[in-house]
Order: sequence, then C-alpha cells, then structure tokens
Amino acid sequence: MSKIKKLFGQTAIYGLGTIVPRFLNYLLTPLYTYLFTNPSDYGINAEIYAYISFLNIIFTYGMETAFFHFSNKYDSNKVFNNALSLLIISTTFLSFILIIFSNQFKQILHYNNTLFIYWTIGILASDTLLAIPFAYLRQQQKALRFSILKLSNVLINILFNLFFFLVCKKYYDENSSHFLARLYNPEIGIGYGFLSNLLANISTILMMYPVWKKFHFFIDKNLSKEMLRYALPLLIVGLAGMINETFDRIILKFLLPENIAQSAQGIYGACYKLSILITIFIQAYRYAAEPFFFNAFKEADAKQTYSKATEAFIAFGLFLWLSTNLNLPILQYFIGPSYRVGLSIVPVLLTANLFLGIYFNLSFWYKLTGQTQIGAYLTIFGAIITLIVNFIFVPKYSYVASAYATLAAYGTMMILSYFLGQRYYPVSYPLKKITLYFVISLILYFISNKISFISNFHQIIFNNFLLVLFTLFLYYNYSSILKFKKISHS
Repeated sequence: MSKIKKLFGQTAIYGLGTIVPRFLNYLLTPLYTYLFTNPSDYGINAEIYAYISFLNIIFTYGMETAFFHFSNKYDSNKVFNNALSLLIISTTFLSFILIIFSNQFKQILHYNNTLFIYWTIGILASDTLLAIPFAYLRQQQKALRFSILKLSNVLINILFNLFFFLVCKKYYDENSSHFLARLYNPEIGIGYGFLSNLLANISTILMMYPVWKKFHFFIDKNLSKEMLRYALPLLIVGLAGMINETFDRIILKFLLPENIAQSAQGIYGACYKLSILITIFIQAYRYAAEPFFFNAFKEADAKQTYSKATEAFIAFGLFLWLSTNLNLPILQYFIGPSYRVGLSIVPVLLTANLFLGIYFNLSFWYKLTGQTQIGAYLTIFGAIITLIVNFIFVPKYSYVASAYATLAAYGTMMILSYFLGQRYYPVSYPLKKITLYFVISLILYFISNKISFISNFHQIIFNNFLLVLFTLFLYYNYSSILKFKKISHS
C-alpha cells in the first residue's frame, strides 16, 4: 500500500471519530434553527461557541503539537505525563479566574443567566483535560479507540439535547407539574445545549479511564521549558487562527446595531454550518496528517510524499466544494426558513475553508523544521486582514463582509505559505494538474449557475450530473494521485 493510501486510510478511520460525530453534531443545527425560529436565540449559541473555540487555544496553548514533537525525541510516556500535568495546573488557574469574573462577563455579553458562563467554563476545562489523552491515542496510532470515544461523546451530547429540548420541554408545555417538566426552564432555552455538551465531556473523561490510568502527576523543569518554548509560538498561531475562524461571529455583536446584531450572528452561524463537508474533512485529515507527516519527515522521499498528499487533498476538497455548491437547493433545508436569507455567503465560506485546508498542507514545513515563529507571522497577518475587513465593512454589509474577510485571510495565508515554503523547505507540487482541478470545478459550477430549470427537481438532477462528470474526471486521475515511485537509496 502506498504512503498516500495509508494517509487517507488513516483519515477514513479518524473520520469515524470526526466526520461521523461532527455530522451527527451538525444535526443539532436543524433542531436549534427549527425549534428557535428567532435567529437571535441561535445567535447566542454561535457566539458562545466562538468564545469557546477562541479560549480553547489559550487553555491548551499548543501542548498537543508540542506533545507530538517531543514524543519523537524523548520517552512518550514522560512527555505525556509532563504535558498533561502542565495543562491540569493551568486549567485550574484559568477556570478559577473566569469563575471570579463570571458576573462581569454576563453583563458585558448581555446574558440573562450566569449558568451560561459556568457551563461554558466547564466545557473549556473538560475540553482541555481531554486534549492530551486524545493526542496520546493519536500518537499511539489507536485511531479506532480515538474514533469510538469521539463518537460516544457526540452521541451522549445529542441524547442530552433531545432529552432537554424534546422530552422535558414537551412535558413543560403540556403539564408543568410533571417531574420532567421541572428539568426545563424556558429562560435557559438554547442554553441547555451547553449543559448537554458539558455532561457529554464529563462522560468522556470517565470513559478515558484506561488512558488516565497511565498518568501520574509529573513536572520535569527542563522538559517543560523546551515544550513551552516550542508551544508558545503555536499559541500565537492558534489565537490568530481563531480570530480568522471565529472572531467574525463575535465582532458582529459589537459592530452592528443592537436590534439586529444577535440575529445576524444567528444567520451567519447557521449558514456557516452548511460548509460542513469541507470543514469535517479538513479536521479528519488533520488528525491523520499530523502524526503521519512527522513520521514521514525522517524518510528520504518525504517531499514527494507531501506533494502527493497535497494534490490528493485538493482534488478531494474540490469534490466536496462542488458537491455542496451544486446541492445547495437541497442542503438549504438543513437550516430553518428564517435563516436562509444568508445562503449567498455559503459558496464564499466553502472557498475560504478549502483555502484553509490547502494552507494546512502547504504550511506543515514550519512545524517539521521547528520554525513555528514563521507560522505565527503568517497567521497573525491573516488575522490582521480579518480584523481590518470586518471593522471597515461589517457596519455596512453585515455578515456578508465577514464571509469575504474569511476568504481574503485564508487565501492570502495560502499564497504566502506556498512562497515561503518554497524558500525554506522547497517541495515540487504538480501545479499544472492542481490548476486543472480548479479550472474544471469552476467551469462546472458556473455552468450550473448559468443553466437554470423551472423545476427545482430538474435543477438538482442536472447539477448532480455535472458532479458525476467531475467525479469521473477525478477517478481518471485517481491512480496517478495515490501512486508514486520510491526514491532510490542507491
């Protein structure tokens, strides 16, 4: 089996723990958007999860990647214990600080219930305590166990959501004296989604017991210094990356008039979910690619491996990009009617996320060579673009400007990373073939937009005929993508 087949085989296994769970998790979106018809309600969900994504970077401060890096240099169990011990100390301190100022946060964010803040802190702390154990499973190549635990987490989350929103709420509406009705408070509303997430995380921590058995509290001063020195630039990368990824959902509340801000957050957050296929694929690929690329770095044909992996990623990424765009007439029903006013931004966000995935492939060289500060500069530059575009154009164009800001940031980062990579760690990418993939997918997309049918059904049939054509084109190139000759060691 070729190396690229192995990578995408691992991606498929990790997909059980990322694609399937995240797809199931995304099924909560229609539950929320159909149940809470006012986009302002869903705006709270989008905003808090934006804060969670941002703060998760601070809570973990690059320790996952540092764990992978130093596990190749030192005893992996020693690195595991040291990394997890550092996170336990820092998580306790950060959680304590957030709890102290919880009332102030509630006032700043204009929330009616402090429970939202407490549950958010609980999610942050539990996410952090799970980060290194999950990384340990990846480092040990226990992809199946990783996937089962990830899947269990999401299933438990969904079950609690269904319990609160469909069972308890039903009894509350029909008979408020029933004991299940007492578990539902309409003032909390969509906040039960946060409680469900927290309960799922606690359950996963308990199910992670076999990994926790291997842990004992341990701090090595010299190793900690090395890990922190390596990880801190990644913290900057992560923070800047989260500005690119989630800051727009936060800033809408402060740049738009108060009467429409929360609603705009809800519409933007719901439409962002329609880029599900690409974002989930990137996540699954990332889980498989990080340990794979670190291991391949030691081999003579490493650059050829990276080149083929990037080509294969772009080909399949474009397939998902085209699949979503051509089937948007169907996928729009994934979100409630009051949220579909924002569908025009979906192709923009899909393209932005595709660029992000390509950037991930093109920029892996700085992690491999230990030049993480360059990654920090790239991501900071992207964050500056995100901030500038949002601050200038959101007051006039609302969430549409946020979508184009994301596209501009990721596109610029992708281009800069390519040229910097060619300078510091040159890889020969098949640019002509990659360009051909882009051109053909764009032609098919524009054909779909130019040729319209009276019947929505016939439009969908035609669009998927175009998708079949693109699939046949990719199949024709399949063997050349996945196969490459071994470099001679003579």
